Amino acid sequence: QVQLVESGGGLVQPGGSLRLSCAASGSISSIGATAWYRQAPGKQREFVAAMSRSGNTDYADSVKGRFTISRDNAKNTVYLQMNSLKPPDTAVYYCNAELLRGVWEDYWGQGTQVTVSS
Repeated sequence: QVQLVESGGGLVQPGGSLRLSCAASGSISSIGATAWYRQAPGKQREFVAAMSRSGNTDYADSVKGRFTISRDNAKNTVYLQMNSLKPPDTAVYYCNAELLRGVWEDYWGQGTQVTVSS
């Protein structure tokens, strides 16, 4: 069964750092374009960061300069390094990726909770 498995969430104090991981498991050939989204309680899911197949990156204004998206194609894993975390960053974070299984297919992770609080 092909799936994206996220890890790395948790409770962190303001100003702290976390690194989220999103690993693709199952029979796939490659991982392509990837992205991270987040959803805070009572709010809609919002875009956080993305990396295209060629490696170009894009970030939401609210996280520019603090978050970094990266990808290890050999491990079929996507990362989100989050620095200088603030309480408004508190949310469930979801990864999204296209996985090559003959054709490109779109998958979502199950979500991982990030809580920024003192």
